[in-house]
Amino acid sequence: MIKYSSRYASSPQAVKQYDTKQLREEFLIDDLMQEGEITLVYSHYDRYIAGSATPVTPLTLETIDPLKSSYFLERREMGIINVGGNGSVVVDGTEYQLGFKDALYIGSGNKEVIFKSDDSKNPAKFYINSAPAHKSFPNQKVSLAEANKLQLGTMETANHRTVNQMIIGGIVTTCQLQMGMTELKPGSVWNTMPAHVHDRRMEVYFYLDIPENQAVCHFMGEPQETRHIWMNNHQAVISPPWSIHSGAGTSNYTFIWGMAGENLDYADMDVCKITDLK
Repeated sequence: MIKYSSRYASSPQAVKQYDTKQLREEFLIDDLMQEGEITLVYSHYDRYIAGSATPVTPLTLETIDPLKSSYFLERREMGIINVGGNGSVVVDGTEYQLGFKDALYIGSGNKEVIFKSDDSKNPAKFYINSAPAHKSFPNQKVSLAEANKLQLGTMETANHRTVNQMIIGGIVTTCQLQMGMTELKPGSVWNTMPAHVHDRRMEVYFYLDIPENQAVCHFMGEPQETRHIWMNNHQAVISPPWSIHSGAGTSNYTFIWGMAGENLDYADMDVCKITDLK
């Protein structure tokens, strides 16, 4: 079963007027990881798709109407990270085993994608990102151990974290999709601080490893007009190109970042001074 919805782009001027309810309706994705379903959100920011597949029995990825394509990856590429039990993704007959926090890149032109769980009582939970692609590149699995690891922040500023670059240049060749996973150390709560914007790319954050009865406050908006969205485990949030994307939790946690746009340079960003945020 596939469920999908569309989200239209919002200007920073419009977002200034949103109340909490409208802000959450426009940017929060709160229905992911439903057992037995593929759930997708089609964003008009860079035509990005974020979603999930949680197979109890095998789930086949089918095209959706907004794509106007004969199959899902006809003009798209895809990144997948498993945040549940062990499972596999079968791509045009080739099966890729994905353990917890393993990633898979699938290039455009692949016609059949099937999601499977090794154990239906502990199903795989595949987090999905997809972006338009003008060229086909080879499929590639990237385990968490194979990620390029960056150690950022400090315990003194409560943002000591490991950035695992997984589907990114130097590891995987893509058209525009980039994905990775940032793990905060115990005692640290701030992510992506100092905050930044990158007008040439949009981004989606997916939060996980949030302990029971804890939450993350995600900050967004223009640097001088910030807003916040309280988020729970296995929820995602869309970040427009003009918006900061940062968060602070009541505990440490992990988040998956995915982005697309016209620039594959990971370091292409405009950093905002902490003291300038409003």
